Amino acid sequence: MGSGETKPKEEFVHSVFQSIAGKYDVMNDILSFRRHKAWRKFTMKKMNMSKGDTGLDLCCGTCDWTLAMAQASETGHMHGLDFSSNMLEVGQTKIDAVNRSKQITLVQGNAMSLPFEDNTFDYVTIGFGLRNVPDLRQVLSEMKRVVKPGGMVVCLELSKPTWQPFKGIYYFYFEHMLPNMAKLFAKRYEQYKWLPDSLALFPGRKELADIFVETGLQQVQAYPLTGGIAALHIGTKENQNV
Repeated sequence: MGSGETKPKEEFVHSVFQSIAGKYDVMNDILSFRRHKAWRKFTMKKMNMSKGDTGLDLCCGTCDWTLAMAQASETGHMHGLDFSSNMLEVGQTKIDAVNRSKQITLVQGNAMSLPFEDNTFDYVTIGFGLRNVPDLRQVLSEMKRVVKPGGMVVCLELSKPTWQPFKGIYYFYFEHMLPNMAKLFAKRYEQYKWLPDSLALFPGRKELADIFVETGLQQVQAYPLTGGIAALHIGTKENQNV
């Protein structure tokens, strides 16, 4: 994808998220058949964070995962980054409500070019954001850059179900029902129409695992979730000192 095509996609996705920030959590329930909380719980178990671990949550949206990490690490500092100020406002409200504003710093920024030094965080995560970025390889290589040696790069994302008959039902749901539900919820039919499109272009679970390996991540693990409608990918940055 040339940079000429990158800009319109970025601007469009930005406008979508600015406009749906208040409805985002409800839409996540619909998109995931209300499974996203269970997926995150499974992911946190695999991440196995320790007290004091630090993290960066990219495309953090309304900060559910950022908060889960802050809770798991108890004392470690978390950063949440998103390019939508409206999303971050909703997230900040949640953070304030549970008195974690000292532990979590939100940053408006671009996942393609992270405003952090190399080897800064124990964990770098991206939840339901990788399919919306202009260049997922660029984002993964930025994630690898800012994670510490021995640290984890973690992606939780919608995926392409491989198991029939679920596959057929899911695609029908995506193509026909979802845009109509979006009309009811967010009055944003056109903007939700891109969700199935963004998924059609996104690599499947095995392809994404290969991209993790190409990025230079080690011990890459890929888990299908709920019949493959989502997937968890984890890669570790090589520890040179071992």
